[in-house]
Amino acid sequence: MQVAILMIHVAIAIALVALILLQQGKGADAGASFGGGASQTVFGSRGSGSFLSRATAVLAAAFFATSLALAYFASQAGEAPEEVGIPDAEVVEQQSAEPTLDDKGNGADNAAPVLEEGGN
Repeated sequence: MQVAILMIHVAIAIALVALILLQQGKGADAGASFGGGASQTVFGSRGSGSFLSRATAVLAAAFFATSLALAYFASQAGEAPEEVGIPDAEVVEQQSAEPTLDDKGNGADNAAPVLEEGGN
């Protein structure tokens, strides 16, 4: 179910980007007075503004709905079960048998050599 909603979400996002890029800006009305608006007769005498605006609003609402659905699925999947296989810190410390630099019981001198000052 989540994969299907994700695929629909991506398709809506691509369609939304395409619809937004097809729309004209508010400054494009001045170019229509010089004969540039005659090519928009496909969408009727009012132009493509109302159709594209309405389609963008519908796709934006669908994008919002799929976003909420995906967020719900992500929140349900985010709840971890009791045993997920991650050991506690105490168990990790008990399993470590290798000596570290903090261990001082081996008789080995872990201190760095000291440089003498005042050399010639």
